[in-house]
Amino acid sequence: MAQPVYKRILLKLSGEALAAGQGFGVDSQRVAEIAGEIAAVQRLGVEIGIVVGGGNFFRGTQSEDIDRVQADYMGMLATVINALALQAAIEKCGVPTRVMSAIEMNQVAEPFIRRRAIRHLEKGRVVIFGAGTGNPYFSTDTAAALRAMEIHAEVILKATKVDGVFDADPMKDPKAKMLPEITFTEVLTRGLKVMDATAISLSRENELPIVVFNLNKPGNIERVVMGDKVGSLVKL
Repeated sequence: MAQPVYKRILLKLSGEALAAGQGFGVDSQRVAEIAGEIAAVQRLGVEIGIVVGGGNFFRGTQSEDIDRVQADYMGMLATVINALALQAAIEKCGVPTRVMSAIEMNQVAEPFIRRRAIRHLEKGRVVIFGAGTGNPYFSTDTAAALRAMEIHAEVILKATKVDGVFDADPMKDPKAKMLPEITFTEVLTRGLKVMDATAISLSRENELPIVVFNLNKPGNIERVVMGDKVGSLVKL
């Protein structure tokens, strides 16, 4: 039987993915579908870390009336709500899960401790990292790159609503072309919206590849970990 090409991955999910087009909140059916795909990959023997955004509730850049630092902390708390929702759905699939938060909230999540996170992964538990990096001015994209390096993930899987990286916005330009492979430097110099510049720079410096793929096509997470040509690969 074919074996996964990655042993340990970091999956980056947006908060909007959990809202399933509603724009706000959590769509329980969509979360259950995503959880089912994650559970299927975990059963292949792949160790999975997840960073989830909070844009379906609140993002730090959306309000001019709230101080940016305060707003960013509000956004971090939103990511913990999503992490708990995802944890509940994954555990319904029979897969043990832990939520680790960069902001201590011991009643609902473990504090992030790198060695403990790695141990959880080694024991077959899915680990969901909440509250971003715990610092304002850093996005959950940057948190994904940071956590991926800390747990020694082999790849970041960036889940999106489009098929990969395009040379223009495919939602606005029907002539936009998908790029099956692209370098980190090209992403930065061309200003392509893959992940924010800090996350791309961190990944480049640490030679950590990123696969950008369409989460809305069922089975894509498994296809990526099995080595199928899905989405776009960002590499050195």
